[in-house]
Amino acid sequence: MNIHLTKSQIGLDGVPAAETVLSHVDGERGELIIAGDYVGHLAGKSSFESVTARLWSGATGRVTDEAHVRASLGAARERAFARLPDLLPATRGMSVVDGFRAAIAGLRAESGLEHEATIVGAFPVIAGALVQRAKGADPVPPDPNTSHAADTLKMLHDKRPEPREVAALDAYLVTASDHGMNASTFTARVVASTQADLFAAITAGYCALTGPLHGGAPEPVLEMLDAIGTRERIKPWVDDALARGERLMGFGHRVYRVRDPRADVLKAAIERLAGEGADLPFAGEVESYIRAALRRKNPDRPLETNVEFFTAILLDALKIPRQAFTPIFAVARAAGWTAHALEQRRTGRLIRPSSSYVGAKPAA
Repeated sequence: MNIHLTKSQIGLDGVPAAETVLSHVDGERGELIIAGDYVGHLAGKSSFESVTARLWSGATGRVTDEAHVRASLGAARERAFARLPDLLPATRGMSVVDGFRAAIAGLRAESGLEHEATIVGAFPVIAGALVQRAKGADPVPPDPNTSHAADTLKMLHDKRPEPREVAALDAYLVTASDHGMNASTFTARVVASTQADLFAAITAGYCALTGPLHGGAPEPVLEMLDAIGTRERIKPWVDDALARGERLMGFGHRVYRVRDPRADVLKAAIERLAGEGADLPFAGEVESYIRAALRRKNPDRPLETNVEFFTAILLDALKIPRQAFTPIFAVARAAGWTAHALEQRRTGRLIRPSSSYVGAKPAA
């Protein structure tokens, strides 16, 4: 007897796959809790190292603190830089996104460092090296005594960032550090549930992130803003796009039925960064008109702004190349991936869902 599932059931919407203390998404209320606090409370008040400490403590059951994480990540960045001659040859001829995947697949255990620190510390070093290579320059050595956000910007741009730039990126890293059972986190947990090592689980998570329905959305937001170009073109461009049935990038979310709480967090971070290249007035007008147009088109369920819209503007304001957006997303989400994989290995079981067979049956 064949059992036909609904579209949402096939996509596993609303089906719990694990018990977790790490993060919770309430799509109906527009809330995101990370490590016991709302994302809006964390961003701008807690550093990436502090949130990472909370995630790892919850995942392992062993309390760690911000100072330990900061020191561990600094040491891990130095170790990763020393290993670049081994990691980068496999990335020759690849884009930044693909080269990042190849390089992180070559990570391995480092003596004296937790695996999770080795991974999270290596990610900005690899991203920075690939961005520098794309410019024809050599990798920039890390500074283990500075923050993860400050060092990430330094390795990307080969100059010391300004404090407000560091604050803006740190707010982004905190905001994107974890987000419930999203596709890449689920992927990492599935691999971890097989008792594969942490490096395999996180590489798999990054592979899931590269898909355009997950981590590949911010760059098309900038392409949309480029295509609109001027304030006078906002209305005709948006109206024409909607008339053709096109998807407007940066609006709507698989889980949130109201506004994505991360959008407001990053919008505030951009406003604090004002004067560093963020064209928020134009982008704000685009956002306002699109929201109004979507309410007119679908009054029963209008699509609200999601995190990708303001992620694109923030990363562009920080002069991060568009081809590096996905790796920088991974720099943030690596905190959550490692925590979820550790939690799965400690408290979970093998993830092995069933399927509904709808194919042909053999003859009697």
